[in-house]
Formats: sequence, structure tokens, C-alpha cells
Amino acid sequence: MKMQQVLQNMVGATNDFLWSKLLIIMLISCGIYFTFKSKFVQFRMLKEMVRVLMEGRNGSKDSISPFQAFCIGMAARVGTGNITGIAIAIALGGPGAVFWMWLIAVISSASSFIESTLAQVYKVKDKNGFRGGPSYYMQKGLNKRWMGVLFSILITVSFGLIFNSVQSNTVTLAFENSFGTNRLTLGIIMALAFAVIIFGGVTRIAKMAEYKVMILAVLYIGVALFIIATNITKMPEVLSLIVKNAFGFQQIAGGSIGAAIMNGVKRGLFSNEAGMGSAPNVAATATTSHPVKQGLIQALGVLTDTLIICTSTAFIILLSDAYKQPGLSGIALTQAALSEHLGSWASGCLAIFVFLFGFGALIGNYYYGETNIRFLSKSKVWLMIYRFSVIAMIVFGSIAKVQLVWDLADLFMGFMCIINLIAITFLSKIAFAALQDYMKQKKAGKDPVFYKDSIKGIENIEGWEYSQDSSTLKKANNM
Repeated sequence: MKMQQVLQNMVGATNDFLWSKLLIIMLISCGIYFTFKSKFVQFRMLKEMVRVLMEGRNGSKDSISPFQAFCIGMAARVGTGNITGIAIAIALGGPGAVFWMWLIAVISSASSFIESTLAQVYKVKDKNGFRGGPSYYMQKGLNKRWMGVLFSILITVSFGLIFNSVQSNTVTLAFENSFGTNRLTLGIIMALAFAVIIFGGVTRIAKMAEYKVMILAVLYIGVALFIIATNITKMPEVLSLIVKNAFGFQQIAGGSIGAAIMNGVKRGLFSNEAGMGSAPNVAATATTSHPVKQGLIQALGVLTDTLIICTSTAFIILLSDAYKQPGLSGIALTQAALSEHLGSWASGCLAIFVFLFGFGALIGNYYYGETNIRFLSKSKVWLMIYRFSVIAMIVFGSIAKVQLVWDLADLFMGFMCIINLIAITFLSKIAFAALQDYMKQKKAGKDPVFYKDSIKGIENIEGWEYSQDSSTLKKANNM
């Protein structure tokens, strides 16, 4: 017990440095740099993001469409962090945390564009289609396999194991609060259902994510819009409260400006994952004509996750008096707020939302680990060990007290983010060149197509063909 306390103190101190100083500086600096260098891609190409998302709905049954890749990424993003994480941010940092969550999402969506475009550029083909992500662009773009190996280990442990135990913990706690359900029993049921899906391969994961994300997101946003509509006269007061607390003009619920910034950034990143290096693993699976298309789609995912879904939770809480009650945090705070708005039945309804959101996140988190296990080793033995380890962690998380697990999740997420931000900063010139190529073709009235030789001097490209002109020249030289 004493050893656990020492470990928790060490992890807590490291997290405090990472999240209150280093990562905030890195995330904002990189986000601003990418925003300016891409000429504000997240604003000027918002309409194009929606267009390519709708265009990407069509794909063959044996490949992952851009829309399905978007949905897998959203399945991981739209998890219990959208409900529990935002409530924790408000409880610890006050209403001002919501403002910093918004700001980091807008800035970091440019980082998401860069990392997902790079994942598409450096993707590789396998028997199931395509795979890729930070580990691959670290090895192929930077020629640093050791960096890719380190990232693969961090993301496999953090997402596949730690984050999935956090997801199952939140789900079983919500059901216990609402229905008195035995947490271990529910954990076993979740683990069994999860096993059926993951042993079906990535196409089954994609199909499951496609329907889950669309239906759940619409339902949850609908509930939030109803609550906002019935409390519309309070909205100016809530928006004023968020801004005042964000800059320390008014202190409510114990939130200082430092706590507001730290918790807004931390929980915002935990939810939307921008710049962290997780979503690129899914972005690489899409079959698309140009890497920038998937970059735009994943940037839209960040904006959708935070500015719409996380904000829905924030308004549900801040339009109630529940957040002013001492001791309420996490899922209990969101349940209390919903019950205040809609009646006691809403607590059980939210528990079902949490189950479905959380279960979808289990699948997305698992896939991040799987693609990195394949990067580390081609042996199926390691993949099977990973699969059964994830299943065990889902059961463990369903009954564990996870303060230390949450802290470890923050720690691993922080290290992942640092490594990925360094990599995409050095490789960003490739993403900017791809964006220029995309815009040039768009201005010429073409549907942009990318080739191995579209960017001069780029090497180690596997997932793309040579252009017709280049192929003709090669044939002529060989004759």
C-alpha cells in the first residue's frame, strides 16, 4: 500500500510538470505553427472537409472507406471521455476549463490534419488493406525505427490496456449507480462481446463503428439541444461564466486559472486526441485518392468531437446546479445534471449512453494497439497475447479503483504526445507539400490524385503508385 502511494505521488508529480507546463507549450506552439503554415486549413477548408467526408462514404466491401476510417477514429474519440472527462475538467478546473478545451481543439485540429496526412503518405499495404500511423512515418519518414518502436509500445500499453480499463470502469460504475448492476458481471459481458468483434478483423470493426457513431452522436446531441432549448434564457449567463472563469475573473467551484487551463487542455486532448498520434493509425487504413482528403476528414473529427459532443456535455452540466455541489465529479456529476433537467429516469438513460459510447471506444482503442503490434512483430503469437491482455484489462477495469490507472493514462498519453509532436514537426514539410499538390489540382478542376512522385525528393513510399508520366519515362529508360 505504501509502495502504491509512492508510485502515485511520482506519477502525479510527473503529470503535473507534463500537463501544466511542457505539453501545454508544445501543443499550442505546434498547433499555431501548423495553423499558420497551412494558411488556417481548419477554417478555410471546413466546407471541403464536409464534402470529402460525404464523398468518402462509398467504398468496396473489402476495403476501409474514408468515412469508415473517420467513424473508427470517432468511435475511439467519442467515448466516456466526452461524458466523464468533461465533467472531471469542470469539477477540477471550474467552468473556465470549457473555454480552454475549445481553444485547444481549434488549434490542435491543424495538428490532426498534419499527422493524419502523413499517416496516409507513409501507409503500407497488407492482406487486409492498408495500415500505418506514427510508428510508420517515424521509421519511413525520419529513418528512426527506434522512435517508432518506442511509440508503438506506449500506444499499445496506454490505449489497448490502460485506456480500455478506464472505459470499462466508467461504464460499470454508471450502471451500478443507476441500476445496481454487478460490475464484474457487466465487465465479463462486455469482454465477451468485445472478443466477438475483434476476432472478426478490421472490416468488422469498421462496420460496427460506422453505425454506432452516427446513431449515438445524433441521439446524444439531440438530448443536449433539447436541454439547451428549454433553458435558452440561461445560455448568455453560462457563456459569460465560461469566459470569466477561463481568465480568472471569477472563481467558482474552486477553479483557478491554472486549474482551468490544465484540466481543459488535458481532458480536451484525452477526448479529441489531436496531435497525440492515435487517430493517424486509423487514418492510414482508408482507401482514398489523396492523403490530404483523410487529413481533412480527421481534422473535422477533432472539431466535431470537442466543439459539438464535448460541448453538449458541458452545457448539460453548466445549465444545472449539479456542478456547484461539492464532491460530485465524473459520471456522477453528469448523471446528476441530467436528472435535474429530465428527471430521475435520465440517470439510467445516460448509463446506457455511457455503455454504448464506452464500448465503441474499446474497439477503437484496441485497433490502435493492434496496428502497432503488427509494426513491432509479424508474429501472430504477440497479436493473440495482446488480444487476451485487452480482454483481461476490460474485466479488471470493471471492478478496479482506478485513480492510479487514470494517472498512468495521463502519463503515457503525455509521453506519446511529445514523441509524436516532435516527429510531425520534422515531417510537416511533407504534409504542407501534399496540401499544395491537392490545392493545385483542385484549382485545375480535378479530383486530386496522389502519386509516389507527386512530392519531389520523398522516399520510402509504398502505398501509392507512380504517376502515368513517371511510369512511361521509366519504361522508356529500360528499353
